[in-house]
Amino acid sequence: MKKIVFSILGIAMLVVTSCINEKSLASEVKLVTPEEMESILELEDVQLVDVRTPDEYAQDHIESAQNIDFSSPTFDDDIAKLDKSKPVVLYCKAGGRSAKCVKKMEQAGFQKIYDLKGGISTWKHYNSSKQEKKS
Repeated sequence: MKKIVFSILGIAMLVVTSCINEKSLASEVKLVTPEEMESILELEDVQLVDVRTPDEYAQDHIESAQNIDFSSPTFDDDIAKLDKSKPVVLYCKAGGRSAKCVKKMEQAGFQKIYDLKGGISTWKHYNSSKQEKKS
């Protein structure tokens, strides 16, 4: 009887330990506003990634962003070149593609992922509002 109890306790400890380890490896994902993103860019050493097409990126992009096209067949290989231990800030036009990209980056093992709520459209609106207040 004691052997059965100790066996059950041992199995329970293994399950709990594996769950704790799994949780500690999970990604931290946060949907951020333009104000929050501005602070993150100032305070953290991040990788800023524009997941729109190269044409969209060429028309306009956030300074210091690198372009990794979510719809590109090389997308998985391209994100594999990023540092998984360093925070990543993602954006697209309005938030749809970057939300899909978050899932892929979680699966690839990225630890800290920020997604700009509303995409570059919201970012531009936020910055133009800031400029008007300064005037």
